[in-house]
Amino acid sequence: MKKLFLSLAAVTLAVLGIGNVGAAEFAERHDELEKCQWTSPNGTLLYRKFTPELKPGEKYPLIIFLHGAGERGENNVTQVTGQDAFLNLIFGEEGAKYSAYLIAPQCPNGKKWCEVDWGKPDSHVTPEEPSYAMKLLHELLQDMKAKDQIDPNRIYVTGLSMGGYGTYDFIIRYPEEVAAAMPICGGADNEKLASTPELKNIPIWIFHGGADGVVKTQRSRNAFEALRKNGCDVQYTEFPGVGHNSWMPAYHTKGVADWLFSQSKNKK
Repeated sequence: MKKLFLSLAAVTLAVLGIGNVGAAEFAERHDELEKCQWTSPNGTLLYRKFTPELKPGEKYPLIIFLHGAGERGENNVTQVTGQDAFLNLIFGEEGAKYSAYLIAPQCPNGKKWCEVDWGKPDSHVTPEEPSYAMKLLHELLQDMKAKDQIDPNRIYVTGLSMGGYGTYDFIIRYPEEVAAAMPICGGADNEKLASTPELKNIPIWIFHGGADGVVKTQRSRNAFEALRKNGCDVQYTEFPGVGHNSWMPAYHTKGVADWLFSQSKNKK
């Protein structure tokens, strides 16, 4: 089903009842995400990993979270503590009902999940090769699928701002890996979204703030229309009056964790 959600009234964080959560909402739980690194001949990627309580023989979903530009670095910390509203997907009231792995890789300084110009107002062209960080992330995913108790039919990718761009890039490059995607305040190669047939198999929920002055809201509107043109299962939620930090209401949207964990490639 294809849906477009545009709230009639200006949505504010206060109205949503979430105040200033997001920067340190789950500070007491940060240590539950193990500090790890992936190293290959192509480089090194730092990441944090949450492992659920495992039962022998069972498989578990995996959430891949891609942070924004401000959380880049070499400390393996700020991608978790900088804006941790995404942890609502596993620690919040809804998310806690599910057992899932989560990884939060840290993009190195000076790199991007997708090496494109963020300032383009309408669209961009996907680079032929994945970025340094994206290539390493895909390698890490293959290693985890081989070694961890991950359900390959329930791998989800989400990200905000720079990570929103990365989310689109990931599903365009590796659509066979993904059961669902949630790009937030990002931008995409709209031509690829409209013409990649494998994207029809991926439920996608897009979020953006209507008053975003950093990544133009039109980028998400355009991505939504491109995916609709392709016949994809896509919905779009826009928060009027909300600026660039739309990830805060997005990750606290009622039903978002239930929606995410209900998706499986087995259903397709």
